Order: sequence, then C-alpha cells, then structure tokens
Amino acid sequence: MSQQNPSTTTAILSPSEAAHELIRRKRCQTSLSSFVLNVNLPGAPMDALKPDEDLVGPAADLLADHHALICEKIQNCMNTPYGRLMMFLPPGSAKSTYGNAGVAWDMSRPPPPHQQGDKRIILTSYNDKIAHKQSGRIQSMCKSPDYRQIWDDPVTMVTDAKGEWSLSNGAEMLAGGIMSGITGNRADGVLIDDPVKNREDADSEQIRMKTVDEYNESVMTRLKPGAWVIIIQTRWHEMDLSGQLLPEKYDGRSGVIRCTDGMDWEVINIPAKCERPDDPLGRKPGEYLWTDWFPPRHWQQYEKTNTREGRRTWSSLYQQRPTPEGGGDFKREDFNWYDPEDAPMYLYLYGASDYAVTEDGGDFTEHGVAGIDGNNDLWFIDWWSGQKDPDETVDAFLDLVDKYTGEGKDRRLVMWANEGGVIDKAIRPAINRRMREREVFVDVRTLPSMKDKRAKCASFGARVSAGTVWLPKVQWAYDLVDQLIAMPAGRYDDKADVAGLLGRMIDKWVTKAPNRESKKTGIKPFTQAWLEYEEPRHDTGEVCYR
Repeated sequence: MSQQNPSTTTAILSPSEAAHELIRRKRCQTSLSSFVLNVNLPGAPMDALKPDEDLVGPAADLLADHHALICEKIQNCMNTPYGRLMMFLPPGSAKSTYGNAGVAWDMSRPPPPHQQGDKRIILTSYNDKIAHKQSGRIQSMCKSPDYRQIWDDPVTMVTDAKGEWSLSNGAEMLAGGIMSGITGNRADGVLIDDPVKNREDADSEQIRMKTVDEYNESVMTRLKPGAWVIIIQTRWHEMDLSGQLLPEKYDGRSGVIRCTDGMDWEVINIPAKCERPDDPLGRKPGEYLWTDWFPPRHWQQYEKTNTREGRRTWSSLYQQRPTPEGGGDFKREDFNWYDPEDAPMYLYLYGASDYAVTEDGGDFTEHGVAGIDGNNDLWFIDWWSGQKDPDETVDAFLDLVDKYTGEGKDRRLVMWANEGGVIDKAIRPAINRRMREREVFVDVRTLPSMKDKRAKCASFGARVSAGTVWLPKVQWAYDLVDQLIAMPAGRYDDKADVAGLLGRMIDKWVTKAPNRESKKTGIKPFTQAWLEYEEPRHDTGEVCYR
C-alpha cells in the first residue's frame, strides 16, 4: 500500500500501484478518450470521472456516445497526415469542450511520425474574444496538476498570454479571430471552432465570403506539411465555411467526403433529432441526442416552435440542415403544378433576368418568362439558365423574346425586367446593341436593386401564399421551388431573384389582367365588333388580345 512521507507529503507508491499508474498514464498519452476522463475539462457539464479502466471498462464506454465519437475522430485526424475533420453538432453538446481537450492533449504528447520539430497549433473562431476564451480553457487544463501528472516529463506553462503562449516542451499556441488575419506562425494543426457568430453574419454574403477568403489566404497558407485541420460548428447557412467546402449535393450524411478543395474530409453530422437511418451514433430516426443529460423535452422546446425564425433555428442550429423545408417564407404545398401541355393558350407574358457577368464564376444567369391569365393567376412558361459569357446570356434572353413576340402569337411578351445596379449598367449596352443587330425588341425596365432577400420576393410570395402561382412539372421549376423554400439560407438564389423581379414588376406596372371569357371566345372575324376593335397601347402594360 502507498505511504506518506511526512517531510514532503508526496505519495510513495507500492510497485503494483506504480505499475498501475504507469499504465494509466500511457493510456492517457495515447488515447484522447482516456485523457478526457482523467483531467478536469473547463466547460464540461460534469466533473471528469478519473475511472480505473481496468475495473470499469474502456474509456469510450464511459463517455456519452457522441463524446466518445468526437474523441475518436479528433484523435484519428491528428494522427493522420493531412487529416481533415468537420463536426456539426447542436448547441450544448460540449463539442467545443472536447475540441479544446484534443488540442491540450496534442500539444503535450510526442509528435506523430509525420510531424517534425516543436508543435505549433492555431486556434481560431469568429472573433478574437471567443478564440482567446477557448485558448484560456486549454491553458487551464495545461496548468492543472492532473494534466501535469499524465506526462513522463511534466509539461509546464512558459508564457500564458491568451493570444499566444507556449509550453515547456516547445509547443506553441496562436489564438485569434479568423477575420483578424492569422499570420506569423506555421502550424502542425488548426482548430476552427464556430467560424460564424450569429444569423446576421451568416446571412451576410460579404461576411461569408470574407470568412472563406481568410480561411484560404490566412489560415491555410500557414500549414506545415502533413498538418491537420478540424472545423467544429453548428450550421447557420448552407454557404457558411463548411458549406463552401462541402460538395454541392451534400445531403447531410456522415463519412469520408471528397470536398471542393480536393481533400477527403471526415464529416460527422449529428443533429439533435435523428433524421437518417445511417446516423453516426446508431440512433433510429426520431431519437434525440444525449437524453441522459438533455431529456426530450429540452430539445422539443426548440423543435415545436411555430415561428418562421424558430423553425429556421431548429433546422439549422439543431438539425445541421440550414435549408429548412418550409422553414422560410415559402412552402412547397402553396405552389400549383400543371402538365406543360395544359398551360393556358392566351396569356400576357412578362420576363425577368438575373445576370451573372463572370463566366463559370459560381452564379448562374437566369431568364424566366411567366404569364397572367384572366383570373390574375401567374403561370410560369419558360426558362433559361447557364454559366456563359455575357454575349451568350444576352442572346439567350433575346431568343426568349423572339419566341414570344410578333404578330399572330397567342402568348405575346409585353415587358421585361432587370435589377438595377452595377451588373445592369454593365450588361445594358450589350442588350441594346444586340436588340438592334437582331431586330428583336422588348420593353426592358429596371427595378431598384434590393439587398434584403425577403423584401425582394415579398410581392411574389404574396401570390404564392394566395395559391395563384402555377409551375410546369419540369426540372427548372422544381429547382426554382427548392431555391425559394431554402431562402435566405440557400446555396443558390438566382432563380428566386428572377421570381422576385417578376412579382415586383407585375405589381408595379401591370394594371389590367386579360378577361378569361374574352380569351376563350375571342372576337369573331369580320363582325362589327371585330371591325371596331382597336389594338391597345403596350407601353402602359394595359393590353388585351382577341
């Protein structure tokens, strides 16, 4: 049995106790799961257990299922040359706590074979304050007696500034906000914990693109050969940092996924409520996360909300599905569908365009044509979409104009709308030139540019809610609805912008819809009514046809 030396109060271990202690230390040095059970984790929902694994079983079995999985995947990533890991979990799941523990563990253990020299780690978040807070928690672990007792050569703090500090074994940490520019250090590993501050930042295209630029230009350029990268976050927006890396058709699955940067990333997606049969924790659809700590009622208070913002919060932050089905202003069930051959014969047609001036630049140029019937219902008729140079997109627009203008057309195009701003000013000279060259003309009007996606689509949304919008059963129409119901968190919104322009244009300039009866019967040729009929002016939008 152990004895106390009264002069030093240091425990003197028996040979069997010393052997047991060496085994415990070796486990903690080589297993992140064992490590986290033997140190106090700042921010953890409970104290570390410090169990005897020889008696009670492996550490992974003593952790909550998702904590064991987090530790396993972090360890695998840190041990793998060029390891890449994304983890998406809801608030309160302790994902940051175990990410911090992984960094503390990695900084003190001997480097794996693919790493050379003293270890360098970069920790970043959406701003300096949060990055320094996480850095402080890692320091707190490194200063604790439990931590020092794990390593054969006790590791101590050398410098302890929150933004940049080092350990006695030569390991260094640089912590800062991703927007502040990470410079000066090379890195064997990068932990990006919560790169998005809130919904406002997530919905800002400027902030999203700035975050991605800093990731590519400041963070990734600091990597040493073989360095690991871990991103831990909740999904605020489909085009957040992780969304930019994930492939376009990512469907929420977990596993190894080839991403847009050409790297294979291990993706662990754990929603609060299981939705997939291939859940990484083995849950069945409908089962909640970590019910030993959070009973179902905890999760249901977020799930059961009936507000628009509440539905989006549940879908994105808790379910890691940032494009909620029906979570925005549009609901799929509000749209009417028709077979293309059943479209009304007589319609007053209107078109709109959303131009992308850079070929293959990510966005699509979209041209849409829709018509008003005698009941003031809006029927989508035709569409063009492509990533082409400006001349080709202008010709595609004029092809649609030519298709629906001229004498003898049952459906005649009345007006076209573009959104004002820099792109309109850049593209309008080409439109005017090609109209003259092709002798194809239409009244093209400009609507003010709007940044607020909801406001931009409000007029069109009112028509959808009233059940007066009809779409053909074709792929471009299905894609349009997908974009609309995903707003404002969707990856693409070019088609949705065209629908918004059509709604605004019709509300602003169309003052008279065709009479359904007159469209059905027309005017009998060579009758008195036919002789007295006068073709109305088209510039006011108040038009009708025989």
